Amino acid sequence: MPLKKTAATRRAVEMEIELPGTPEQIWQAMATGPGTAAWFVPTIIEEKVGGRLEFQLGGGATSHGVVTVWQPPHRFGYEELGWSGEAPPLATEIVIEAASGGTCRVRMVHSLFTDRDDWDKEMESFETGWPAFFAILRLYLRHFAGEPAASSRPMGGFGGDPAAAWAELTRRLGLDGARPGERRDTAVDGAPQLAGTVEEEYRIGDHQALMLRLDTPAPGIALMGAFSYAGKSHIALSLYFYGRESAAVEARESPRWHAWMAEQFPFT
Repeated sequence: MPLKKTAATRRAVEMEIELPGTPEQIWQAMATGPGTAAWFVPTIIEEKVGGRLEFQLGGGATSHGVVTVWQPPHRFGYEELGWSGEAPPLATEIVIEAASGGTCRVRMVHSLFTDRDDWDKEMESFETGWPAFFAILRLYLRHFAGEPAASSRPMGGFGGDPAAAWAELTRRLGLDGARPGERRDTAVDGAPQLAGTVEEEYRIGDHQALMLRLDTPAPGIALMGAFSYAGKSHIALSLYFYGRESAAVEARESPRWHAWMAEQFPFT
């Protein structure tokens, strides 16, 4: 849903998704640190009103906040402080409601209380950024819910536009032309190996991405994407490994991917 200005001093972005699982399973995945880390980024959540919240976004960047609503398994809210320079706190509320067929409806609302439009573009970017992670969450709940998880997010830069960055990324990983249902392997031209089934490909604005459900080097999910941020093109690989060996696999594979990214797509 586009950015709404619902009052003179409130801007909001609302998103609604349907997810497989019970309210309790989805609460675990969206309102706890280990659950959120299994499909988004490493996260700390102190499970109480007033508790500390921290998203570790990669590259040394973090977003800090405080829990404002704690009503398991249906309502979770928090405020992020200093999320964008001098911006006011960004308030987020997640509402989980049971639906039919073993699914739940989840509504996420980001609200910014200000009469200034300085941060409108950043708020609008939530609509292009979240769908990829919601796709990971959906796949995680369907195949890996509750399993131990470890993740890594190698990132890089590109001198051209996001479309050119995407073309180069997929070419260098042997993923150009990949379609859902195909089995693909990234072990080409010296790239580390990720192999599995293509689950989704999509484009939202200038953000293009491809998601694999991995069987090699371990059960997991890989999301590859190219996008623009702050006027520059960026490339990100979000890697999630599941199961008892997930931490060992991440410790082995993450340095390989960070080194590959630094060589192939260095930040300038």
